[in-house]
Amino acid sequence: MEKANQQDRFGRLMEIMRKLRAPGGCPWDAEQSHESLKRYLLEEAYEVIEAIDAKNSALLKEELGDLLLQPVFHAAIAEENGDFTMDEVLDAINEKLVRRHPHVFGDLVIESSEAQVQNWEKIKSQEKGVERKSALSGIPPHLPALMQAHKITEKAARVGFDWEHTDQVFAKVLEELHEFEEAMVAGDQKEMEAELGDLLFAIVNLGRFLSIDPEDALRKTIQRFTKRFSHVEETLHARGKTLPNSTLEEMDQLWEEAKKLEKR
Repeated sequence: MEKANQQDRFGRLMEIMRKLRAPGGCPWDAEQSHESLKRYLLEEAYEVIEAIDAKNSALLKEELGDLLLQPVFHAAIAEENGDFTMDEVLDAINEKLVRRHPHVFGDLVIESSEAQVQNWEKIKSQEKGVERKSALSGIPPHLPALMQAHKITEKAARVGFDWEHTDQVFAKVLEELHEFEEAMVAGDQKEMEAELGDLLFAIVNLGRFLSIDPEDALRKTIQRFTKRFSHVEETLHARGKTLPNSTLEEMDQLWEEAKKLEKR
């Protein structure tokens, strides 16, 4: 019964989207294309992440609905163009999940998540029918740089190009930091940019080695910074002051106060 209800609800969502796109529907929805919707797909995905970070189930439910609307929107456009239907999208992902989990839907024995990742990549390569020229192939070029760096170091590690101990990775970070400092002293802008990139890449690799997602880590730091900065602004405002007419010492004191409030 529940399965039927889910199918009915999903079918209703598709019908709503078709009506919005049809003559007499919504002008804005009717004007959209795959290209114009790209930004919304990204925005909705990040809003889901924000809800997860906030540990807000009600918000997560809402944002997952907003995110789900995006593939429905794209499928409706593709259906109008005669390219494919939502049924074909669902059939494809169902078949792919079964095909790429032979240890669940077949007789293959896989004993660890790492072994499953390797087998997934092997099956994926066979599906494409093209032998990849590099172990680093297959990473979407439009990923955020930190996420892209993380995936690159993961792929390199899977073929044995990796450090053995955390100390070695940390030493590499310190080495890159020293080289960046040397570039700063020399005042070479181009070299500073290169060395800063190397430093960031080394830090991403350290994060991977410690099972820390760099994108998540940086996003949470940005959230903390924003919250602390807001505390500084609001407290100064309550005192009848603004940031420009306050001293750095005052702002630092309020910053430390915000950090202490976080720990309570």
